[in-house]
Amino acid sequence: MNLGSLISMASQNDRKTVAVAAAEDAEVLEAVDRAVNLEIADFFLYGNKEEIERMIAANHPELSGSNRVKIISASNNNAAAEMAVKAVKAKEAHVLMKGNIPTAAILKPVLNKEYGLRTGGVLSHVAVFEVQGYDRFTIVTDAAMNIAPDLEQKVQIIKNAVKVAHSIGIELPKVVPLAAVEVINPAMQATVDAASLTMMNKRGQIPGCIVDGPLALDNAISQLAAEHKGIKSEVAGRADILLVPAIEVGNVLYKSLIYFANAKVGAVIAGARAPIVLTSRADTAESKLYSLALALCSASK
Repeated sequence: MNLGSLISMASQNDRKTVAVAAAEDAEVLEAVDRAVNLEIADFFLYGNKEEIERMIAANHPELSGSNRVKIISASNNNAAAEMAVKAVKAKEAHVLMKGNIPTAAILKPVLNKEYGLRTGGVLSHVAVFEVQGYDRFTIVTDAAMNIAPDLEQKVQIIKNAVKVAHSIGIELPKVVPLAAVEVINPAMQATVDAASLTMMNKRGQIPGCIVDGPLALDNAISQLAAEHKGIKSEVAGRADILLVPAIEVGNVLYKSLIYFANAKVGAVIAGARAPIVLTSRADTAESKLYSLALALCSASK
């Protein structure tokens, strides 16, 4: 499996519109340029209109005058974020994307009670990794939004990730609630929650997937490691979704995959009325493009 397939999936769906807040960012505009060339999306670019036009003229002249891109002037970043969110809420756009703006500044209008994109559920970060030599996508959640989720929040985080998995063709994703050990230890809350999530799945409370845990990372992704430990499970060694117990674990796992394994990644915030592309300002244009494709696939479902 490779992330390029997400671009193919997105191109086969009805073309969607992406609202970008504070679009005056070189990597974001590079991703926009690629997406327009691939014909997977149209764009509303909110922000400093003169600066966006200058950057496009200097680096992406083919976008100037394109009917696929509309630039909308905003007085500042906060106004750009509010306008982009309102466009998605009004269904003028189908995906929200963060540009050159702090995460808190774009989440504030997302969470606004009057015009925001909340559904009443948990918003969570879903990252889809392509790891060289591995025969499936590795989905990690939640590495960026929920600090120390409780059991009910973990249920919703799994449901969000399962919807994303379904949108990219994983019909029955295998979910592992990660822990340090495979046995239930009352002193280790991650193991207790994992066992509860497994039972809730068996009883139909978490549909559309198979949940089994607690499992440590090696036994979640390596069948050889699981066999050595005598673990018999239809999930062990074949995990599609790795549910981390806390944000620190997710953050370290996310960055380890990128910097140690040279993995490629696309990520979205799920659980809102529409997918949100909330990449880091340090992410490459390639990563932003994969995240866009993932969001477009999610929006189509």
